[in-house]
Amino acid sequence: MDSSTIADRRRLRRKLSFWRIVAVLLVLGIALAAYGFWFEDSGTSRPHVAHVTISGLITDNDELLERLAKIEKNDAVKAVVVSISSPGGTTYGGERIFKAIRAIAAKKPVVSDVRTLAASAGYMIATAGDMIIAGDSSITGSIGVIFQYPQVKPLLDKLGVSMEEIKSSPLKAEPSPFHPASEEAKAMINNMIVDSYGWFVDLVAERRKLPREEVLKLADGTIFTGRQALKVKLIDQLGDDQDIRAYLATRNVSKDLPEIEWDKKSSTPFLLAGATSQILQLLGYGDLVKGQDFTGILPQKLLLDGLVSVWQVGHE
Repeated sequence: MDSSTIADRRRLRRKLSFWRIVAVLLVLGIALAAYGFWFEDSGTSRPHVAHVTISGLITDNDELLERLAKIEKNDAVKAVVVSISSPGGTTYGGERIFKAIRAIAAKKPVVSDVRTLAASAGYMIATAGDMIIAGDSSITGSIGVIFQYPQVKPLLDKLGVSMEEIKSSPLKAEPSPFHPASEEAKAMINNMIVDSYGWFVDLVAERRKLPREEVLKLADGTIFTGRQALKVKLIDQLGDDQDIRAYLATRNVSKDLPEIEWDKKSSTPFLLAGATSQILQLLGYGDLVKGQDFTGILPQKLLLDGLVSVWQVGHE
């Protein structure tokens, strides 16, 4: 048997060994995912403090709302810690989450834990807690509402393309990206913004027990560090997890109670992909998954429809 034949057989054996390992991992992954699916609530039946993380852009999130509703109804949950890391998002999305957290707070203590950033609709959600705790350098505030729409008419003019329209009334489908907004359209949108902004200001004034005039001075879109927010009474305390548990102890929630994560469980495909990726690297097949993030293959760009309360940072 010549050397090339021996080399070919060795390569074939390595390939077969690799795919056998992958098959075993797939079976194990499916079994683990099934176990997690059937027993994911097993730890939440004993008394505990529920922990929920709200991060990224805030939208009308049915899954999160359902999770908050389960927390509200679960008698084993003695208190809730809501950790927020968000620049904001849709005003309506923030409103729904705010109301869901207030429903929980009507039955059990809720602490809003401001992490790196909780601005705009993120701060709106934070006000739903009985107490707001932030870090010294956390960013919060940015109270306000914005409505944005693209204007592509200059580009279409360069391309020699026009958009014609026939509509039932001048304000139908306004503002349009295909032509500059009329003064009437601008006034219509401005009235919406002013109304939602007034609702936001009233909400902050009520929850923070501040005069509306004082909130208006803070509600010009300004962002604050945790230290600054404490001075203007937008938060209650600077602190960390120990301070949160100390506060909950004053609400008759024992420090001995475990804190259990109530965050969204990964779906089976992504749980399996993530586990497989890590195990393959441990087994020495890291080159196959190098540079790949199996759990991040979904597009990250989110389209926010309607009025938004979001703190925006420019991108290079």
